Amino acid sequence: EVKQAEATGNGPVDAIFNGIRELFPHEAILQLYQVHAVTHGTDAQAEVTVRLEEDGKTVNGQGADPDTMVASARAYVHALNKLMTKREKTAPAALSA
Repeated sequence: EVKQAEATGNGPVDAIFNGIRELFPHEAILQLYQVHAVTHGTDAQAEVTVRLEEDGKTVNGQGADPDTMVASARAYVHALNKLMTKREKTAPAALSA
């Protein structure tokens, strides 16, 4: 299934993160956003790290791509997936009838 969203922000990264939030609503707060070039030159591979916090749970996500915006989106989704996994592990078990 392909999902699409339109979003705005105070820059391209903010708009991407807002678009992801439109598709996958959540209450996580961005604590850290870092970009590093892992290769040399103008076509360098970007490696992005994001840190998200939600309900006392903190996770890091990483993404890499020659396009910094794509790397940013991958890192954000990676962190969200980790948060969802933590939610599932800490959710109270359903009571048996």
